Amino acid sequence: MDNTVIRIQDAVVSYREDVALQGVSLQIRKGEFVGIIGPNGAGKTTLLTVINGLGKLVHGQVWVLGSRLNGTNGNSLRKRIGYVAQVENIDPRLPISVREMVMVGCYGRLGLFHRPTRADWEIVDKVLEMVGMAHLSQRPIGHLSGGEYQRAAIARALVQQPEIFLLDEPTASIDQKAQHEILSLIQLIHREYHMTTLFVTHDLRTLPPICQRLILMKEGKVWRQGSPESMLREEVLSQLYEAPISVPNGIAPLQT
Repeated sequence: MDNTVIRIQDAVVSYREDVALQGVSLQIRKGEFVGIIGPNGAGKTTLLTVINGLGKLVHGQVWVLGSRLNGTNGNSLRKRIGYVAQVENIDPRLPISVREMVMVGCYGRLGLFHRPTRADWEIVDKVLEMVGMAHLSQRPIGHLSGGEYQRAAIARALVQQPEIFLLDEPTASIDQKAQHEILSLIQLIHREYHMTTLFVTHDLRTLPPICQRLILMKEGKVWRQGSPESMLREEVLSQLYEAPISVPNGIAPLQT
């Protein structure tokens, strides 16, 4: 039985004269946790953009959750995809609480003109409890630390009840302690919900040990892919980053 939920065939994406993806083909299985690594500018974020139905293909085809992306169905598919990016710069004067921010994640399912019900707020509160943010539910989002904001952003994605979870450098720009906490939370979520998860990073120190497969990207292409044991080797990574890379014991140095 075919359990592929993401299939990309010969995808080419360009921004003006810059080619961001060059003939990328790959498949992601249901429930798989995949790490996508590579230097800055390798095409990692563009790959997530394409999966999220926002990238304009110059060539190639993309199927997500059984539907071929055609330029008109991206909005409906995004309701089934949770997306978390890097920490955003938030104006501390913005009058929205953590609880209200997380509820925004429900609107794709509810529709913009439908008021959330008591049951919807209960879902929000349950997810806030899970990510360790219940005690800060009434705090303005502009008053959060980077790690706290990422917990709220993860909660916002979870209340969508997504089938695919896209994480684009979610631990960038936060301190090391918060990085460990966010990585532990992401692994807990995968064990709890078994969502198909793609985790993008250029920093090997923030690669979750739970990764089942690694996709190495370079210059807009899938350079190599395979098990973490086969990909996280000094000779492979040194070629990928074009610089000497030391990985203790052949595995990602950040463990939980």
